[in-house]
Amino acid sequence: MKTKETLQVSELFYSIQGESSYAGYPCLFIRLAGCNLRCSYCDARYTYDEKGRRMTIAEILAFIEESPVSLVEITGGEPLLQKNVYALMQALLDDERIVLLETNGSIDLRQVPDEVVKIMDIKCPGSGMDHHNHLANLQYLTSTDEVKFVLGSRQDYLWAVDFLKRNIITPFPSSRQRPKILFSPVTSELSPTELAGWILMDRLPIRLQLQLHTLLWPGETRGV
Repeated sequence: MKTKETLQVSELFYSIQGESSYAGYPCLFIRLAGCNLRCSYCDARYTYDEKGRRMTIAEILAFIEESPVSLVEITGGEPLLQKNVYALMQALLDDERIVLLETNGSIDLRQVPDEVVKIMDIKCPGSGMDHHNHLANLQYLTSTDEVKFVLGSRQDYLWAVDFLKRNIITPFPSSRQRPKILFSPVTSELSPTELAGWILMDRLPIRLQLQLHTLLWPGETRGV
């Protein structure tokens, strides 16, 4: 095991999982530093504005081993920018943890271990980063994985629905094969109630996602 390999870490913390189909569960978070995108709504700019601290995989595992919690999320920034993240994922799997990977969808997923739950963004036009979507990544997703769209407007919603019909719903006609689909509003720009109404009207297999951690700890931006 490559426990001496290092990663640039923004923060390690224990909290309630606030997003994805795992929302509500206690979770250990490994937030890595650095990001290759600059989304308009980013709520973790410190991951690329600040350098973070260099830690060995062994040091990260020591933090994880302090808790019996089985759920661990690797997030960022963009965690796949750091090549040693793959060794970290495998080490966590070897420790029999449930591993979630939150990724912005711009970097190839083929090296991610199959057992890792991939939560991949599809960037909508409102993010300003939609030209970075790496659509070949869709072939690596299964029914255990999740696709997330962050929406700031009606235009983003219509774009996302069109994307779903062309790239996910039709190619994965069976819901048993299809990755889970999450729509999350930028609440400062789009009302969750309005988004819920659109989802109900269009009768699509979409999960409305609100950031649970922002409801539990409003105004807190780190360690939650």
